[in-house]
Amino acid sequence: MRRFWLLFAQTVTIALALYFVYGALRPASRVQQLGSPAKPVPVVETASSSLAPGSYRDAAARAMPAVVNILTLQVPKRGAHPLARDPFFKRFFGERDPDAEDGEDLKNSLGSGVIVSHEGYVLTNNHVVEGADEIEVVLTDGRKAPAKVVGLDPETDLAVIKINLDKLPVIVLGQSELARVGDVVLAIGNPFGVGQTVTMGIISALGRNNLHINSFENFIQTDAAINFGNSGGALVDTRGNLIGINTAIYSQSGGSVGIGFAIPVSTAKTVMEAIIKDGHVVRGWIGVETQDITPELAQSFNLQRTSGAIIAGVVRNGPADKAGIVPGDILLTVQGKPVGDTTEMLNLIAQLPPGEKAKMTVLRKNREAALDVMVGKRPIPKELSK
Repeated sequence: MRRFWLLFAQTVTIALALYFVYGALRPASRVQQLGSPAKPVPVVETASSSLAPGSYRDAAARAMPAVVNILTLQVPKRGAHPLARDPFFKRFFGERDPDAEDGEDLKNSLGSGVIVSHEGYVLTNNHVVEGADEIEVVLTDGRKAPAKVVGLDPETDLAVIKINLDKLPVIVLGQSELARVGDVVLAIGNPFGVGQTVTMGIISALGRNNLHINSFENFIQTDAAINFGNSGGALVDTRGNLIGINTAIYSQSGGSVGIGFAIPVSTAKTVMEAIIKDGHVVRGWIGVETQDITPELAQSFNLQRTSGAIIAGVVRNGPADKAGIVPGDILLTVQGKPVGDTTEMLNLIAQLPPGEKAKMTVLRKNREAALDVMVGKRPIPKELSK
């Protein structure tokens, strides 16, 4: 019996000891759980399906189907220009045999274009399709179609061609007049023939002219990478709307250095509508040669102004001559709009409808005179009159 009680007492003692140990440790565990968080467990996050911050995938996806690759077929003529052998020109226009016989076909990937209507009209650069014997348009979905030239406008380096396909993707025309320096833009085209490519940049400048690329210049400058083959492609805003047609780059190597130029869609739309309607662009003309007012000229002629265009020459029996404009006059306004320089004058007069009178103000011997000029039709460039 005594041994039983001894065993019982030892069992109770051990049980109590375990109880006190448990009681002592339990509060500490609770404090650690509530007051001092344990080491956090790493959480692996999955990618969200929503638009990533700073992404322009929606704009690109919206515009890309309407941007096409343009291939041309040209028949080299016997006795090509000697410069065709020059390595510098070969780098831009590809390897070609300058002594190729007539009938030998040459097919090059020359540029890009933008589908602007469900009827199949494609807007591109004049230099992309000029002189081509055959034109083929390749869509992003793999479809191909021959194209015919609707009309060319070398003075803005724009052209309209047409294809016959169903269910064409059409780009949305934006408002280039609302564009501002610093706006993000995307350039879409087929640089170097590698396939459709999208590059991003900002608008670096607006209204660039005096580049001596075209007769009528009002370029959007961008640092989005534009290379050989991007010509005729789309410059779009962050909503995927077309705001320009990529046309040229400033480069000494042939590659992008961050200075590219695009024709505003406002100009492209006007030219396109005129070409579709008449086959060419009809512009106003008064028959004058002008030059800008420089500080030196202002001092020489004792002029009190630095804006306007000096009439340097007048075409005999032309509209300006018949209206009484003479060399030495300074053209100040056209239809009430001020003339800042020769570029503005050229653009203002080109917008005038031929066959109608326009009011113009000239400064002659420090006196202003208002004249009515019967606007003529600007002669068709030699490239189109052949």
